[in-house]
Amino acid sequence: MIVCLQMCSGPDVVQNLQNLKKACEDLPATRPLLLCLPESFVCFAGAPDANLKLAHSEQIDAVLDELAALSIKYDIWLAAGTLPLKANDNKHYAASLLFNAQGEIVAQYNKMHLFDVLVADQTGCYQESTYTQAGEQVCVVDSPFGKLGLSVCYDIRFAALYSKMRQLGAEIILVPSAFTQVTGAAHWHALLKARAIEQQCYVVAAAQVGDHGNNRHTYGHSLIVSPWGEVLAEQKTQCGLISYQADLALVAQIRAKMPIISHTKFTCELKNEF
Repeated sequence: MIVCLQMCSGPDVVQNLQNLKKACEDLPATRPLLLCLPESFVCFAGAPDANLKLAHSEQIDAVLDELAALSIKYDIWLAAGTLPLKANDNKHYAASLLFNAQGEIVAQYNKMHLFDVLVADQTGCYQESTYTQAGEQVCVVDSPFGKLGLSVCYDIRFAALYSKMRQLGAEIILVPSAFTQVTGAAHWHALLKARAIEQQCYVVAAAQVGDHGNNRHTYGHSLIVSPWGEVLAEQKTQCGLISYQADLALVAQIRAKMPIISHTKFTCELKNEF
């Protein structure tokens, strides 16, 4: 079972964790279960350097302990959106961590594509790279749910990343996100469905939603999309859970009938510019 939690996180770490714990009380009984959290679920829309300070504090260790404890308590795998983890004295990684049901971190993906863009909203200029260090490694990991490809939010606009994941065997792609209201309304559904169709993978996107303060407004619409591009579950503009039982036999069937991986004329390689 795959579950997405849509959240409206703010800058209060303790409150965000309380909201997560409360949501866990309503998880489906099916096991194994993968709970997917949105980008910046533990600290969002605070001061520009709020996540950097969190990454350099002892509080982040306590957060990791809390997440491990939740995984154990509920016997779940936990895809922990993004957390700020120290990269160097001046920057942090936007790290997507995967916990197993024993509370162990089995994978870490550091967001590769940083959101340095102009958007026609109240924030206007987003410059994620000011405090965030870009990741350098594609991450595909084995799990009870199939091979998971880890990515984050703005990554979804870079199709080559997902082609590389497919080359590495990905069957389910995770995209924890905090899309702006403006860009989400324009592109969110199209991008997620396109990646699912192109790579013949399930796409699972847990999202932030609503008014977070500090002129931050996110689109929501957490989605689970089939490898044929069908929306299987959607949480539109409210906080809460959606779930779906992914079927890897469907992935294999679609790939067998339309073997695009053997037809492609291209391979994808990471640019060596880091």
